[in-house]
Amino acid sequence: MLRPIDNFYLHKEEPVKSCLQFLREHILKQNAAITESWKYGMPFFCYRGEMFCYLWVHKKFHQPYIGIVKGKSINHPDLLQEKRARMKILLIDAEKDIPVGKINSILKKVLQLYK
Repeated sequence: MLRPIDNFYLHKEEPVKSCLQFLREHILKQNAAITESWKYGMPFFCYRGEMFCYLWVHKKFHQPYIGIVKGKSINHPDLLQEKRARMKILLIDAEKDIPVGKINSILKKVLQLYK
């Protein structure tokens, strides 16, 4: 029996599915203290037990994104606030190359907020 978190990835259409699976692995590789969990019906990543970021697909743009829990504390031109109070998101175009450098620099800034 598959866990809900694994089902989340398996039931997405390509290229969103591959993009989300790459992001999942990439986020987990950022730091040994990052763990994966299933919260609020979505894949969440925690840093030392604190909610750090999550993955989801934008309803309007149909693009995967990384939701940054402490996003309001990070200034980056590609992070979108939309109608969220404290979180910001980084949209990822699944049709293009994943901007690994941009993701790494944002995640590094966010990790510093937890230290």
